[in-house]
Amino acid sequence: MSVEVRSPTLAGVQPEGPSRARFLAAMGAHPLVVLAVVLVALVLLTGAVEPQFLSVNGLRNTLLLAAPLGIMAGTQTVCMLTGGIDLSVAMSATAAAYVAGVLTPQGAPIAILGGVAVGLLVGLVNGVGVGVFKVNPLIMTLGMSAILVGLLTSLTQTILSGATRVAPLIATMGAGSFLGRAIPYNVLIWAVIAIALIIALKRSGWGRTVYAIGDNSTSSRLAGIRSWQVLITVYGLAGILAAIAGILLAGRSGSVDLQLAQNFLLPSVAAAVIGGTSIFGGYGTYGGTVFGALILGVLDSLLTFINAGEAVRQTLYGTLVLGLAWSYARVTANR
Repeated sequence: MSVEVRSPTLAGVQPEGPSRARFLAAMGAHPLVVLAVVLVALVLLTGAVEPQFLSVNGLRNTLLLAAPLGIMAGTQTVCMLTGGIDLSVAMSATAAAYVAGVLTPQGAPIAILGGVAVGLLVGLVNGVGVGVFKVNPLIMTLGMSAILVGLLTSLTQTILSGATRVAPLIATMGAGSFLGRAIPYNVLIWAVIAIALIIALKRSGWGRTVYAIGDNSTSSRLAGIRSWQVLITVYGLAGILAAIAGILLAGRSGSVDLQLAQNFLLPSVAAAVIGGTSIFGGYGTYGGTVFGALILGVLDSLLTFINAGEAVRQTLYGTLVLGLAWSYARVTANR
């Protein structure tokens, strides 16, 4: 079965004016180019507000934030491509960071593997719930998030009480830099993950089945695709990505707490949606999500420079998600 990997198309949308028509046409034909232009414009705007932003240190700080966000947004991308979503991503990341912290005395490699194993376990449970028992992804992952909150709140008083610090290697991975402190190590990790994920989605049979399920699950089933198996792998991968992001966040802050990744949940969805991944499934690319994460990283710096509070940030992220979801709904209705 051959499935075409598609980016969002804006055919059928009736624009209100010639400028908007040109923008929509460009977005449909060259979405990554448009996102790159938006990113450059936002960088220049932020640099105009705060000139120090354009320094090596200023751009480095933005990348330190964008890398874990981009990795976490990868979980939303793969899930949304199948028509799902992962609302447990923030707590999965936090759980992985706690386990990595408590295993730190055993050495950084064991701590990292332990944290990733926790993320994989959470993802597999989500995948079984969604793929085998047909639980709605939103309900399944929201319930899993609540379970993790309860477990972590309880366990941080007992077996996880010593997990507040991370190994030096994890701290270097999350906050360190190379090439004269110009490039953060977490960006290097993100780049490796991004290349692997882009190739997997675009070139592999697994990637084609992911798109096929999101585009039309019924046709995929009739074509012989075992959707439940694919969904288990998708949510398992989502759990691994969330765990890696959580470990990097713990390294960036140098400590672990229950609020470690909470503020990244909505931005992770927003990055995927900004990058062109449809919340209805079937089309989008992780390359677009990378640009979405970078755009949100720069936007976060801009909001910091103008002293915008967390409430303003979350409101803006929510508005972006709702506005773009509405646009994709119009596109889908006219397909």
